[in-house]
Amino acid sequence: MEQDLTESKYLITEIARIGREHFIKPPAQDMFPFRHYFNEYGNLIKSALDNNDGLWTRREIITRYLLVSAVLDQGPDLEGVRLLFKDVINALYSKEIRIFHKPLDFFKELGISIDEILEKHDGVKKIRADTWARENKSNPGKYNLFTDRTNQVLGYAIYRWGVPLCVPFLLEKDLQKNGRESSEPLVAYIEDWDSAEIMSQQIKDNKRYGLGKAIGDKAGHLFAKWYIHTFELVKKNDSSFGPLSYELPFDSNAGRVLFRTGFLLNWADLSDYKNWDVIQEGKGKSGKHYIRVTNIRGRKSDRFSDLKDFIDSYELICVEYLKVKKRRPSKVEIQQIPNILLLNTNYGIGDLDDGLMYIGTNYCFNHDEPRCFQCPVKNLCLGYTNRNELITNYRT
Repeated sequence: MEQDLTESKYLITEIARIGREHFIKPPAQDMFPFRHYFNEYGNLIKSALDNNDGLWTRREIITRYLLVSAVLDQGPDLEGVRLLFKDVINALYSKEIRIFHKPLDFFKELGISIDEILEKHDGVKKIRADTWARENKSNPGKYNLFTDRTNQVLGYAIYRWGVPLCVPFLLEKDLQKNGRESSEPLVAYIEDWDSAEIMSQQIKDNKRYGLGKAIGDKAGHLFAKWYIHTFELVKKNDSSFGPLSYELPFDSNAGRVLFRTGFLLNWADLSDYKNWDVIQEGKGKSGKHYIRVTNIRGRKSDRFSDLKDFIDSYELICVEYLKVKKRRPSKVEIQQIPNILLLNTNYGIGDLDDGLMYIGTNYCFNHDEPRCFQCPVKNLCLGYTNRNELITNYRT
């Protein structure tokens, strides 16, 4: 059993190493409002983050961008989603609709905002639909970046764009009501929480400022990753907002790679995942078994619970890093296991997520003909080396 733990740690560390080499970030440097925020090499000028851009610091403006982006950064084609977001932002700012500087501009010029989303979506579809359909064995006509595959742009615009834009506006108004001012209302709100993990939950669940169903757990963790790891905006200098202070964003790419490689099976049996409704038999594309990754959240494993060093590490992660528990846990929540395995390494959750994204989008495709023979972790993958049914019979 200790061999399984060693193999899991090696797999996770190797994926994180790959992520470090294939760093992934939203294309903020290509956006009109941030044209002076990055140097000629596309790197954020961190020494200028505290400089004001109008009423707000550069750090505040980028944080607002990341919050909206985290909500939108989902769907069948990540490259297309990011291209759509970039094109719409550039178009709005070229028309002086400065939605990160003045969030109400999005609503005041709602007609223009809607027109730009529709027009730019048509443009992205022309560029990306054929490639997307070929990679996913689908029909180009089905290409749609709007959430829930809806064709109605108004609900998408108000719900997915408008709700996160309202958060900094409401924070600003609440400060003014209390006779206070700040050039970083959203940044201050974020870093006022005890840890990045708690912050990622409050982004969704807070009674006054929470985005509710407009954002999921995965997107909340993605926002934490971008804020801490990708753009290094965090001002706090402790473990509570460090590389292991938030959970892995469990999206379909992460779930597919972790399932096919056998990582998830080291912590629970297939029957457990079926009972938890993580694996839904026959409900995937082409009648395959569907892996609903989000249902892993909160599920616990008692494997390795008799290994003192392992549970000691889990206690440290929960109490000192995530700050989600105040005493020693007896069972391990599966979605927090990567944090344990990366403890005392040179890597963080951001590196691991970048690695999973790189593998999931370039090799481990969501069909039965992925590029396994080229995959950098093929020799560590249970599906490739021994149990091909983990690849052929399951979809995310």
